Amino acid sequence: MQFIDTHTHLYLPEFDSDRDEVVKRAIGNGIGKMLLPNIDILSIGQMLSAVARYPGICYPMAGLHPTSVKEDYISQLDKIEDLVNERKIIAIGEIGIDLYWDKTFLKEQLISFRRQLEFASARGLPVVIHSREAFPEVFEVLEEFKGSSLNGVFHAFSGSIKDAERAIGLGFKLGIGGIVTFKNSGLDKVVRSTGPEHIVLETDSPYLAPAPYRGTRNESSYICIINKKLSDIFGIKEEDAASIVYSNSVSLFNL
Repeated sequence: MQFIDTHTHLYLPEFDSDRDEVVKRAIGNGIGKMLLPNIDILSIGQMLSAVARYPGICYPMAGLHPTSVKEDYISQLDKIEDLVNERKIIAIGEIGIDLYWDKTFLKEQLISFRRQLEFASARGLPVVIHSREAFPEVFEVLEEFKGSSLNGVFHAFSGSIKDAERAIGLGFKLGIGGIVTFKNSGLDKVVRSTGPEHIVLETDSPYLAPAPYRGTRNESSYICIINKKLSDIFGIKEEDAASIVYSNSVSLFNL
C-alpha cells in the first residue's frame, strides 16, 4: 500500500532528535510522500531545510497560519508570496480562521485569508484550510470564490455532516487524521456520510496522534492506523481505502 501524509510539521523541534528515524519509519510503512505546511515567515527556513534533506519525499507549502496573523501580517504575506514566486510550492497553507484561541485579530484574519485565497486561485494552487470554531466565517469567504477553480482541503476536519457537505460542494476534500480514531469524537459518522472519494489522510504531526498513541508525539508512520479506521468505517479492504485516498491526494496536490 502507498500513502501520502498530506499534513505534517516534520520540521518542528519535536523531531530534532530523531527526524531521520521518523522519516525511515514512515517510508517503511508505505508513506512515500509527506507534505509540509508552513506557519509563518519564521518557520519557512526550517520547512525548506526538511524539504532539501528529504528530496522527493517532503514537499513544501507556504501560508500564514491564522493564529500567526498579528500587526505585521501584511509584511508576512508579502514575504510568503515572494517565496511562492521564487520556488516550486505545491499549495498555499496552512491558512484560514481560528476563533478558538483569540478573536483580537478577526478582521485581519479575514483579510489575510481572502488575500491568500486570491493568490492561490491566481496561481492555480490548492489551499489547506485551518478552521477552528470558525466554519461560518470560513464558508462566507469561500462562497466568494464559488464557481472558480479554487480547491483544496479542510485540514483536521472537525465539522458536522452539514459542514462536510458544504465543503465538498465547494470543491474541497476533508483532511482526516487521528481524531477519527478517538472514542466518542463522532467524526466517524461524518466520514461515513461523505464517502472515501472526498477524503485525504493526514497526521498533523507532532499533534493529534491516533489511538492507541493519543497524547504522545504523532508521526507520519501512523497514517496506517488512520487508514485502517477508514477501511472499518466504509467496510472495505485497507488496500482499497489506501488506493482511493492516495489517488485523491495525488490529484489534489498535482503530485
